[in-house]
Amino acid sequence: MLIDCRFELQMGQFHIEPSFQSDAAVIGLFGASGSGKTSILHAIAGLNTPRNGLIKIQDQTWFDSDQNINLSTQKRHVGLVFQDAQLFPHKTVKQNLLFGLKHLSQQERHFEADYIIELLKLGHLLQRMPIKLSGGEKQRVALGRALLYSPKLLLLDEPLSALDANHKAEIIPFFQKVKEEIKIPMIYVSHDIQEIKQLTETMWIL
Repeated sequence: MLIDCRFELQMGQFHIEPSFQSDAAVIGLFGASGSGKTSILHAIAGLNTPRNGLIKIQDQTWFDSDQNINLSTQKRHVGLVFQDAQLFPHKTVKQNLLFGLKHLSQQERHFEADYIIELLKLGHLLQRMPIKLSGGEKQRVALGRALLYSPKLLLLDEPLSALDANHKAEIIPFFQKVKEEIKIPMIYVSHDIQEIKQLTETMWIL
């Protein structure tokens, strides 16, 4: 089983009990704003701790309340792409991309930087500062940075929702290419059902 998540999450008044198991490499998580999608991603990434339950990714247990297991975010080795790209504003595109890579040993690296730069067509942007990028370009850089971290799981939290229709249409093919070429399980969160249908293999609805 690639992804096995069954847990209970309490955030103030907010209570959710997600339960999903899947062998699909790309999973969509669909729900309206405020339905708890981001909270679920944060729990999987280790940024929130569930009250109880199980989170198991590629047969590695990340959280198990019965066995008292709760791996740190660093040990879970998750790639995160948010709605706003969250690039380092004072670093160039190239420095942003290489940020995660430099913390990995040669054995831990799934990809070389040149491959990801070519895949996401970032070569002409490498010396630019984030302030000089369009919204779609920023998201491509954020995706590249997350991939170069060679994560065990990629979590994409509404990565296209800040973009207008033209930029969205421009970047979707890049996400499709990543889905086809890169064998990392992904959970893709969106409130846009068409986007999820285009980019994912199976969908959970909150």
